[in-house]
Amino acid sequence: MISQNAIDALRKTEIGARGLFIDGVQTDGTEGATLPVISPIDGRPFASIADGNAADIDRAVKSGREAFDKGSWSRSAPAFRKKVLVRLAELIEKHADELAVLGVRDNGTEIGMAYKAEPLSAAGTIRYYAEAIDKTYGEIAPTADNVLGLIHKEPLGVIGVIVPWNFPLMIGAWKIAPALAAGNCVVAKPPEIASLTLLRLAELASEAGLPAGVLNVVTGRGAVTGEALGLHMDVDAIAFTGSGPVGRRLLEYSARSNLKRVFLELGGKSPNIVFADAPDLKQAAVVSANGIFRNSGQVCVAGSRLLVQSSVYDRFMAELLSATTRLKVGDPLDLSSDIGAVSSAEQLDKNLGFVARAVVEGARLVTGGERILAETGGSYMAPTIFENVTQGMQLAGEEVFGPVLGVMRFETEEEAVRLANSTVYGLASAVWTANLSTAHRMVRAINAGVVHVNTYGGADITVPLGGVKQSGFGRDKSLHALDKYLDLKTAWIAL
Repeated sequence: MISQNAIDALRKTEIGARGLFIDGVQTDGTEGATLPVISPIDGRPFASIADGNAADIDRAVKSGREAFDKGSWSRSAPAFRKKVLVRLAELIEKHADELAVLGVRDNGTEIGMAYKAEPLSAAGTIRYYAEAIDKTYGEIAPTADNVLGLIHKEPLGVIGVIVPWNFPLMIGAWKIAPALAAGNCVVAKPPEIASLTLLRLAELASEAGLPAGVLNVVTGRGAVTGEALGLHMDVDAIAFTGSGPVGRRLLEYSARSNLKRVFLELGGKSPNIVFADAPDLKQAAVVSANGIFRNSGQVCVAGSRLLVQSSVYDRFMAELLSATTRLKVGDPLDLSSDIGAVSSAEQLDKNLGFVARAVVEGARLVTGGERILAETGGSYMAPTIFENVTQGMQLAGEEVFGPVLGVMRFETEEEAVRLANSTVYGLASAVWTANLSTAHRMVRAINAGVVHVNTYGGADITVPLGGVKQSGFGRDKSLHALDKYLDLKTAWIAL
């Protein structure tokens, strides 16, 4: 684990101006424009990034296409790709302190979570796919004796990767690692408010031996660079994590361009369901508080809807309030902080807008609901709990992506299922019960890509992550993620 002394030294590091990473080198944007990097810790700029444009995306895609067609990566032996990616994982671990602090300065995640979820998780993901790719086989079809049917697995080509600002390195690795392992080239577009760790990742990848052009990173505004990547005629697929509206635009861009494949991991309004027979109400309350408030609620699978059975409602709410008030919000580069900063002043304003709307609609504010630590200049918000939330309220159906929890009562299992499935989302969920039959019924009944039982979060790289309904389609993580980046080619050979 990182030490406080290391954190304090690294927070003083001068970052300066960071360019794009194209064809193996850092380069300025075509127009030379830049964007300031404002830290949510104190509201001050501490670096700048290139404000890329469509011409820069075109440069990056051409670099990726040339590298793919050259074949030094795409047609290399899986054992070679494995060797390079394992070396990259080792370099990430070597620079884990630097990457963790850099990311926290950029997006405000508390350092304890960031260290594990960003560099260490990214290294583990890259190593996982590196180790998997030379164990991925084609197939032989069960044909007649006079025919040989072969099913080859081949890389798609150039993959566009667009990631969000909450965990850019972790989520970036979920997409970049299997894409590279499969032999593709990647053009990554990080979020404009959290680009620094992916730029550093590209540098480390080059140091690890990744050929020039195989991984390119273009920073800039999503409305410009993201659109250009989505519309580019020579991008074969887009892998995206982010909001529903942007996901819809990417589907439109695919239809308007070359019908590129689009894989979407979108929003969630995940139900966390506590039955009266939960094994340990106190533990469930502690985990539930962490499940919505860590990283200031800026987690795609956050348990933002809490459903509690009426017979234990008062007891559970007391435990939840106790667990919540013990969480310390503060400087995310202080190891004693449980919760860091909201990613930006803009996001903080959106969160507070949800709070104001919930009050107007009749929900009861139990705790929080306000900006705190304003004197720091940073973007901090108190963990917020509303009860008396009902169907039809904005807080019951729309994703906040902040530290705001809406609580609802239920009486029966059937009512819990109805409430759980009552939104347009279907990303994650949780069930707390000591009854094995109840647990299995709920796993089947809840419309979500992930159902936790007697826990919330913690699923590792071995299992897939993705949603149903308007939470998107396609899966990150696990061996199933490789399928997105591989094409099937049939060889039908007469003997």
